[in-house]
Amino acid sequence: MTPVTMNDTLPTLANAEWLAAPAVRQVFVVLKAAGEEARVAGGAVRNALMGFPVGEVDFATTATPDKVIAAAVKAGVKAVPTGLDHGTVTLVIAGTGFEVTTLRQDIVTDGRRAIVRFGRDWEADARRRDFTVNALSVDQAGVVYDPVGGFSDILVRRVRFIGEPDKRIAEDRLRILRFFRFHAEVGEGIIDVAGLAAATRAHDGLRELSAERIGQEMRRIAVAPRAAEAVALMQDAGVLPVVLGGVGYLAQFATAVRFEAEVGATPAVAPRLTVLACRIQEDVLRVVTRLRLANIERDRMTSTLTAAASVAVLRDAHATRRLLYRLGAERFRDGVVYAAAWNGAADFTPWLDLHRLPDRWTVPAFPLAGRDVLGHGTPRGPLVGELLRAVEGWWIDQDFAPDETALRRRLQQMLASAQ
Repeated sequence: MTPVTMNDTLPTLANAEWLAAPAVRQVFVVLKAAGEEARVAGGAVRNALMGFPVGEVDFATTATPDKVIAAAVKAGVKAVPTGLDHGTVTLVIAGTGFEVTTLRQDIVTDGRRAIVRFGRDWEADARRRDFTVNALSVDQAGVVYDPVGGFSDILVRRVRFIGEPDKRIAEDRLRILRFFRFHAEVGEGIIDVAGLAAATRAHDGLRELSAERIGQEMRRIAVAPRAAEAVALMQDAGVLPVVLGGVGYLAQFATAVRFEAEVGATPAVAPRLTVLACRIQEDVLRVVTRLRLANIERDRMTSTLTAAASVAVLRDAHATRRLLYRLGAERFRDGVVYAAAWNGAADFTPWLDLHRLPDRWTVPAFPLAGRDVLGHGTPRGPLVGELLRAVEGWWIDQDFAPDETALRRRLQQMLASAQ
């Protein structure tokens, strides 16, 4: 990533590769053709200044949505009206979407949504945002604008509300979770005391938010670099019980985070949430409902509990390989992390060895299929599957040692016995 260079006041992003990308440049050209000013704002600028990878690039502009759409049509760029009530149009260039949002001021807020008025005041638009680190913007030349003093917070990795924290949370109660999420993702040092106090006072307001919005934030908190610290702070603030609708297992979650760091595993939402909030299958259903998780996440949480129960009673190498074969690497490792977290042992060595088994032992593929049974004259029907399962079971019992020739011979013996 291109390093940030400094002038006498604020840094410049003039040499940032992402800012010079052809698609980003084209968005600037489209908006300039409309006779309006445009800047990249929010997360891209924050991440660039913090030295983190820049993902989505969002724009702010003085152009109203109708002007943005008209300029895009004139330039032959696809424009999607993704949020016209809030001034957002998505321009699609080379398959990538860029959100373009008109400068705004909040007229009415109720803690869940806002009625906005479009404007042309960059500072007013910045002051309506949530945190100082999210209120910086950069123009096409790489000049950085910081109307609320966010760069000083970026330097020390501090997440701080713009203005009065209680007022900002009252405007949108989801900012409680965003406060913890950004602290977990990009923060360093102790959490902002004023923000934590405001989140503590307002935590009951989370009950009025939709499960979808809460779930989106919890997914990101669960896998953030400082996830264990964040959920502990959320517990102290009274936030976690409201979000989960039950107990959070903080010690086990912290252990799982440390274990994954030691083994070099990439954290995943479903197993992390399982460790944090689930001991039995009924817990999974509660958390899935509370956070409106997807079916695939529900299934992985369920399988994590089931796999962990099997991992916890493993007694020998053969049984371990058998379980890995049955579960597959992902489910096996999910179970190991969960079992290690709840084991509470100071020494991770045995669990690390289990987690690394898929790297040392390639799970073999059972070489026979239904056609092999049918090829011996067996009619189609339940007997085909029964014979295959019987041969596979014998193969597993032999610790996967018999080769394909030996398996075919075993199949012939079983077919002979069945006649």
